[in-house]
Amino acid sequence: MTDDQPLRIVIADDQASVREGLVLLLGGLPGIDVVGAAADGEQALELVAEQQPDAILLDLHMPVLDGIGATRRLVAEHPRVAIVVLTTYVDDTSVLEALRAGARSYLTKDADRADIAQALRAAAGGLTVFDPRVHATLLAAASQAGTGPADASATSASAPATRLPEPPDGLTQREVEILGLIAQGLTNGEIAGRLFLSNHTIKTHINRIFAKTGSRDRVAAISYAQRYGIG
Repeated sequence: MTDDQPLRIVIADDQASVREGLVLLLGGLPGIDVVGAAADGEQALELVAEQQPDAILLDLHMPVLDGIGATRRLVAEHPRVAIVVLTTYVDDTSVLEALRAGARSYLTKDADRADIAQALRAAAGGLTVFDPRVHATLLAAASQAGTGPADASATSASAPATRLPEPPDGLTQREVEILGLIAQGLTNGEIAGRLFLSNHTIKTHINRIFAKTGSRDRVAAISYAQRYGIG
């Protein structure tokens, strides 16, 4: 997508009234082209494969294949498609599962069309957008676990720092952490969800990791990680 091209999106929601309403609301906005609407996760995957949109607006609770399952498959099969969750559920389980599956942004259904459109555009550009209620849920869940997204960089780096006080080859603690997750087999989307970072940020870190470790690809990076006991 370039600046002079519309944002091409697919909408997936099992409620016909909601789905049709979103098509009308978003399709009427300048710069947005709704190229398909699906009633379940399987239909959404078929439409994405057929239309190759820039982003998908996805409900979580749908028949046949739910939003979490659809997100995992979209990340694996269509990693360039930005996933924005739009749902009524803001419990910590739903939010965290969606983000860990690879969703880039998470909104509730009381968001207005301008907010939804902004989130879709931001997600397609590699950014992450959270509804205020979702952000509050994340903070509460992280507080109960003893960490928060705001200090994730410091706390999540503590484990690798304990077993690897001085990272090799100039790697930062964050890069060690991401390298460890790569070694565990996580995808970019899964790493982004785990660390509450955008896919673009993860890609930037991975490029730096490859450069510092002399790795040409993921296989070489994993071999490096194993050599130094990372992961």
